[in-house]
Amino acid sequence: MKFELITIIGVLTVASSYAIKLIGFPDQIRKIIKSKSIEGISVPLFVFSFISYVLWTIYGIVKKDWVIIWGQSVGVIVAGIVLYLIFKIKNKQN
Repeated sequence: MKFELITIIGVLTVASSYAIKLIGFPDQIRKIIKSKSIEGISVPLFVFSFISYVLWTIYGIVKKDWVIIWGQSVGVIVAGIVLYLIFKIKNKQN
């Protein structure tokens, strides 16, 4: 019984993590690409999100915890794409 609850919570954790990172972040990416503007975007939020996802992924690797690895590594990718676009557009504006 306990193992089943842990498994269910793990699956829900990964699913909710993916939903945030595969719906929210791509929407932000589309907005940046379409408008070619970063107005109204919090750069510190995406920098700290990226750093947090990287650290959580490393932690998951060290702990050999696939729930953490899979849940956070997607954040590394999508937050990295957002940061790339932010700095690319900032450099064009300067």
